[in-house]
Amino acid sequence: MTYKAEYIWIDGTQPTARLRSKTKVLADGAEPPLWGFDGSSTNQAPGDNSDCVLRPVFSCPDPVRGGNDVLVLAEVLGIDLTPHPSNTRAALENVARKYAAAEPLFGLEQEYTFFKDGRPLGFPAGGYPAPQGFYYCGVGADEVHGRDIVEAHLDACLEAGLLISGINAEVMPGQWEFQVGPLSPLAVSDQLWTARWLLYRIAENYDVAATLDPKPVKGDWNGAGCHTNFSTKAMREGYDPIVAACEALGAKADEHVRNYGAGIENRLTGMHETAMWTEFSYGVSDRGASIRIPWQVAQDKKGYIEDRRPNANADPYVVTRLITETVCSAQL
Repeated sequence: MTYKAEYIWIDGTQPTARLRSKTKVLADGAEPPLWGFDGSSTNQAPGDNSDCVLRPVFSCPDPVRGGNDVLVLAEVLGIDLTPHPSNTRAALENVARKYAAAEPLFGLEQEYTFFKDGRPLGFPAGGYPAPQGFYYCGVGADEVHGRDIVEAHLDACLEAGLLISGINAEVMPGQWEFQVGPLSPLAVSDQLWTARWLLYRIAENYDVAATLDPKPVKGDWNGAGCHTNFSTKAMREGYDPIVAACEALGAKADEHVRNYGAGIENRLTGMHETAMWTEFSYGVSDRGASIRIPWQVAQDKKGYIEDRRPNANADPYVVTRLITETVCSAQL
């Protein structure tokens, strides 16, 4: 007997990496091994030295194929088995190990937009829908578009054993969000990449594309982010470490914004529930700040913060590494 393993990896496309996958048929009981691929076709190697290596780092049941089949998230190595330059997971692994004692936890809010026939799902041909306002967490065919895909994706993530915390319709037609976590830096990033792959794969069945474009429609429409909720053990036990975390993030604001996803200046404009990308701020219950401290956190004097700056197309390995390193190094 055999089973199918769908190997998923992150390619070397710039400025925003893309997901790739292929299938390996394995004998029952066999563990997914190292596997190779053509890096010259994924922007990860030249044609005259094209071999790259996939090393499994996370696996889960495959809810698309079912049965004994699995999804295998893999990191990319060179043929010397060292991390490939495009491998951002390896750097996070080092940081996560270094600051494990601080017990960092993340919850990621992944926004995305469905497109069909070159326009967001729900946008009329050759025009625009009613202005945003009633679409967020809306109900009814005039306000919500793509719910069948979203429900299928949620079910698939749950069947795969991913820690999906919830879903909701977002501010623009065809725009949705799912949340992953709370989990450790590596686990939340692995699961978000896997959930992204499942989103693309399931949307295929409906002839719809899902995009992480941070500003899918120009003008008076919200962009798409990946709001990042974060805490350490100290933050979950007291308020002073929360303020210190905000101050630490402010001291390295430029470095973070530069690495929070391509096109961030188009989304962080100071409008549509964002702060300007060139400025840093934090405040209680303030969705126009760079960092929001939830009102219940200020009331309880402990909890977490929300970094509202990361784009929908941000690499979670990079985002969680930067936040972990910046905050935890300041708290030690």
